[in-house]
Amino acid sequence: MTKLRLAALLLAAGLAAPASAQTKVSIGISGWTGFAPLTLAKEAGIFAKNGLDVTIKKIPQASRHLAIASGDIQCAATTVETWIVWNANGVATTQLFQLDKSYGADGMVVRGNINSIKDIKGKTVAASAPGTAPYFTLAWFLKKNGLSVKDVTVVNMEPGPAAQAFIAGQNDVAMTYEPFLSAVRAAPQAGKIIATTLDYPMVMDTFGCTPKFIAENEKAVKAIADSYFEALEMIAKEQDKAFTIMGADVKQTAEQFGNSAKYLRWQDKAANKAFFAGPHAEFSKEAADLLLELGIIKSVPDLTKLADTRFIQ
Repeated sequence: MTKLRLAALLLAAGLAAPASAQTKVSIGISGWTGFAPLTLAKEAGIFAKNGLDVTIKKIPQASRHLAIASGDIQCAATTVETWIVWNANGVATTQLFQLDKSYGADGMVVRGNINSIKDIKGKTVAASAPGTAPYFTLAWFLKKNGLSVKDVTVVNMEPGPAAQAFIAGQNDVAMTYEPFLSAVRAAPQAGKIIATTLDYPMVMDTFGCTPKFIAENEKAVKAIADSYFEALEMIAKEQDKAFTIMGADVKQTAEQFGNSAKYLRWQDKAANKAFFAGPHAEFSKEAADLLLELGIIKSVPDLTKLADTRFIQ
């Protein structure tokens, strides 16, 4: 065997070894702009570099917990209040780190003749199913204006179709988020954005996994968290490249993706520590009370056990 051939075989073996040692994990997300750094971590090779063999699955929020319960995925990204719903309904999951905060990226769009949230009483609203972020956002906006979901007719539609249907002239009101909210911004003839999370700060996304996966794969869980923060560093250092990768996943150009991203803030390690030091528990309590009021949960799970912050230290 030639030295060149031997070197090639050794190189191949060296490359193959880390791959076989990688921890496999399937993550459920949606096309929401805030989750995009997870896609970046996969596509830019950050997960793989950190010893992870990650599969990302696009699963509607309304059925993401079913994928966790079935074992199809071990981890997911979703809003803080959704973890309360899942745990209250027997799907044990634990939040590990915060992904983003919405700064106008989630909103309510209405026809031009509607001038306040109170004016949507009796109207038809397109929103995802109970237990999802858009439905909860609708309920939150209504409650802050003296109304409830009982005062409107809700037609269940996911954020993308809800925005498309609204632009096409269907429904009086729609609940959607970026990148779909930008489609409504670009079609002012269809209506207007009457309220967003700038008016009512309440959409915050976190990443979590099942307690079983965490207990059996602590090193891998730390690697997932580290990979997310590395992805944020890449966005800061190589924005055009990062936006191109993340935009391609949702059929946007880098410029279009950047415009969507303006309406949220990804949360670095320092922001994570500040969030879990107090605001997370405060919001969880208020959210749990509203979820009880809506009948989405029958009892409040132990909120002190829904987050494990060891991996952001």
